[in-house]
Amino acid sequence: QVQLVESGGRLVQPGGSLRLSCAASGSRLGPLAIGWFRQAPGKEREGVSCMSSGTYYADSVKGRFTMSTGNVANTFYLQMNNLRPEDTGVYYCAARRPYLCSLRENAFGAWGPGTQVTVSS
Repeated sequence: QVQLVESGGRLVQPGGSLRLSCAASGSRLGPLAIGWFRQAPGKEREGVSCMSSGTYYADSVKGRFTMSTGNVANTFYLQMNNLRPEDTGVYYCAARRPYLCSLRENAFGAWGPGTQVTVSS
């Protein structure tokens, strides 16, 4: 019903910036809350940010990451600034039908395949 595809992940140096994109498609989309999650090697997947009527961020990225919508319908961005090595991981966008944000993984039912972000010098 809802398909998500992330793009924009790559190797960047510490202190650098990167913008990830999430494209949502399918029928019967309706209003969706969009979340970004990441999973570092050997660690559990964690919530990064979420956007519905407002935006919410994990403490670890607050002040550095920003979510926004694109000019094209059903496109969502995660702007990442001042990147750190601990930001390394596979980044996933996710969607949930209730137009209500959550940073809990289990709250989301639709997931993209992920895009790799590596922060290293």
